[in-house]
Parts: sequence; structure tokens; C-alpha cells
Amino acid sequence: MRFASKVVAITGGGSGIGKETARRFLAEGALVAINGRNEAKLTAAAREIDPSGEKTVVVAGDISRPATGEALVSAALERFGGLDVLVNNAGVFNPKPFLELDEHDYDWYLDTILKGKFFTAQAAARAMKGSGGAIVQTGSMWALQAIGATPSAAYSAANAGVHAMVRNLAIELAPYKIRINAVAPAVVETPVYNTFLTEEQVRATLPGFNAFHPLGRNGQPADVAEAILFLASEQASWITGTVLPVDGGVMAGRQ
Repeated sequence: MRFASKVVAITGGGSGIGKETARRFLAEGALVAINGRNEAKLTAAAREIDPSGEKTVVVAGDISRPATGEALVSAALERFGGLDVLVNNAGVFNPKPFLELDEHDYDWYLDTILKGKFFTAQAAARAMKGSGGAIVQTGSMWALQAIGATPSAAYSAANAGVHAMVRNLAIELAPYKIRINAVAPAVVETPVYNTFLTEEQVRATLPGFNAFHPLGRNGQPADVAEAILFLASEQASWITGTVLPVDGGVMAGRQ
């Protein structure tokens, strides 16, 4: 198993990509600390992926607050004795035209996506400084390409910052043997769409995006989780500073 006895911290671990990533790390022998805003949801997710409760610890809190990232890292260190991998996955999404965005919207995206990942990565890097490790950020295809059907200026700007952070930290953290990369997903079927659409709207809307991807289907959490585990593993030991599109071929082009 690639991650036997390795300690992994995951933000946004209560559902979707984060939860599936946690499940797969556990299946490969890891010990996992997961964060999310909703404590009940987070605890239920941990119970589902680790019924014994012996290989997980949960830390509820708003990741836009630097203290939350610090608490997640501290929990991993205290419960499992170290930290080998951080998956900075927490994010938010709600398409809205640029002319309708207000300061609250702007701060919501920048604080959760960029500030949250920045300070959680900093806390993790401090813990990894002596022994090395890997950080994987969840960025976005929307930071690489604008999509008219889903106007997302603030969301895209925040994720572009995440991508830039990856390149800068790859240089700064390399002397400490800490690698940092990102995945940039296209449309992935996760509960994030239920935060601004009804269940009926989700069922009616998401299938329309299948054809948007050259491979003919939307992504699933497992598609992105597999890429995250690869970038976190020793198989990617000579990869740092990379933003990997996990997008069904969208960045290659469309028919």
C-alpha cells in the first residue's frame, strides 16, 4: 500500500472529492485527519469511511480562519504523531454574473478558496519542514479557461491564485523536500451543486454538461481522488509546481 502508516490531512473532507479522497487514502493504509464546516456531517463521513474510528480524527471549523488549518495540523500531529500529506480541497462555488457580484461574494471566494489554502498549507509546511512531505491543492479548470455558461469571475480569480501559489511554493519549499501540486477539475458531480440548485435542478442540469467534456461524461469524485493520490505518492516524487487538469479533455479542446 502506497500510504501505509502515512498521516494525511484533508480540508473539505465531509463530502464529494474530499470524502472520496479520504476513503482512498484509508484504503491504502493512511491515517487521516479531515476538516469541514459542519461537525455533524463531518462526523458522519468519518464514521462511514472508518467505522472503527481508529484511523480518523475530525476537526470542524471554517477553513477561511487560519486557526482552523492550524487546528487540523495539530490534531494530526497529536493523534497520529506526524503529517506527511496535506490535501487542500475545501472550496465553494455559485456561478453569478460579474455585474451582480458584491463584496460579500468576492470575500467569500477569496477567503475560503485562496486564504484558506494559503494558511493551511503554511501550517502543514511548518510541520513537514523537518521530514518532507506533499501538498496537493484542489484548483479549478475555471482558473484556466472561462466558461460562459457558468460566469465565475471571483471563483476563477481565487483559484488562479491557488495555481500561482503552487508554483511559488514549489520553489520555496523544495529545499525542505516538500512537494506541492494541484489538480484542476472540470465539472465533477459533487454535492456543491446542491448548495445553489434544488435536487430537481441538479438532475436536470448536470447531464447537459456531459457533452462539454471530450470524453463524453462529467467527472466523478473518484476521478479526481485518483489524481490527488498519485500527486501525493512517491510515484510523483519528481513532480512539483504542477497544475494537472483532470477535466475529461476540456483543456485539450472541444468538438
